[in-house]
Amino acid sequence: MNWAVIILFGSFFVLMAVGVPIAFSIGISATLTFLLFMSFDQSVFVVAQQMASGLDSFTLLAIPFFILAGNIMNRGGLAIRLVALAQVLGGRLPGALAHCNVIANMMFGSISGSAVASAAAVGGVMAPLQKKEGYDPAFSAAVNIASSPTGLLIPPSTTFIVYSLITGGTSISALFVAGYLPGILMGLSLMMVAGFIAKKRGYPLMPRPSWREVGITVRDAILPLGLIVVVMGGIVGGIFTATEASAAAVIYSLFLALIWYGELKIRDLPKIILDSAVTTTTVLLMIGASMAMSRAMAFGDIPYTVSDLLLGLSDNPLVVLLLINVALLVVGTFMDMTPALLIFTPIFLPVVQNLGMDPVHFGVVMTLNLCIGVCTPPVGSVLFIGCSIANVPIDRVIRPLLPFYAVLIALLLLVTYVPDISLFLPRLILNY
Repeated sequence: MNWAVIILFGSFFVLMAVGVPIAFSIGISATLTFLLFMSFDQSVFVVAQQMASGLDSFTLLAIPFFILAGNIMNRGGLAIRLVALAQVLGGRLPGALAHCNVIANMMFGSISGSAVASAAAVGGVMAPLQKKEGYDPAFSAAVNIASSPTGLLIPPSTTFIVYSLITGGTSISALFVAGYLPGILMGLSLMMVAGFIAKKRGYPLMPRPSWREVGITVRDAILPLGLIVVVMGGIVGGIFTATEASAAAVIYSLFLALIWYGELKIRDLPKIILDSAVTTTTVLLMIGASMAMSRAMAFGDIPYTVSDLLLGLSDNPLVVLLLINVALLVVGTFMDMTPALLIFTPIFLPVVQNLGMDPVHFGVVMTLNLCIGVCTPPVGSVLFIGCSIANVPIDRVIRPLLPFYAVLIALLLLVTYVPDISLFLPRLILNY
């Protein structure tokens, strides 16, 4: 019996159940596990040392910069312009406003790097429009909730930065490029479901815009979308690293919000910077605590224990990958994306590498899997935000969400078992 597994995860889940903040739950459970191998003083010292050394990374600087850039874009009126472009792109399809919601979340989510920000910003614009056109508010909320995490796959994505750090240097450029096809497929899959339901219910198309209106809309949205070109073009072209790209994103977003559009004022910046600092602190505290937990796992041979357990159940790669996906789907229902990624990547990565799975491919699979988790009860952050924005009770939204859950799980299995969906673009563009 591996007591390290019992103490680490037992104490962790008990602490979470009684309401201890997740970062502290991680740190305390790691300390308790170290007590199996050393004295109390040594355990506390090792945990503190691992937290400090885990945050001593140039790569991690990208996280506060991308968070700041996303907040600037969010407050600078960019969501409205992207929603207008989405209306042009999806307006002539059945259930036009539902398609607009998905497209807008794909664009804004990739720029903001936050599913919660995307659900709030895009949902806040789309919910009144959909209500006015006779859409069922629960259906509108379901579309917004399911599509908000698409931006976590479409770069720039802080999730991939965290994954790269955990895995000890998986190429961030490759992860960013690998996210495009799965992210786009995720959006298209949701649009298919939304379109089918909308056509069945007879939801209207949008009026056909004039060429002049199309031109103005595209012109207004080009510069916000240019952030993706600046970041990805710079990284792929070797002009700067992901961390330097994040700083460039802040400068670019400040230029648009302060100077070009003028919808952000200098007096707004202190609050934006403070909000970004608070978000960054929360994320980095979880990362530091998780580094200590990873060390505790290594001390207790936990990754090898889990690997032996999974491979003991079956040596068929298809079955093992299915079991990992099921485990992550369950984890995602009660744990947010960042801590789940930090805790379970060190456990499952050695297993999939034994099966010959590429770490970039696994990073995409984990991210897509946990994207589903942020939309599911009981603790899905996007689920709560989406329902709050639409002013719809959670119990009314679950049923309309079921077909979206089904198509997302089907896509997850497709991405899991067809590596080329994730690896085609990195091989083509980066010679990965």
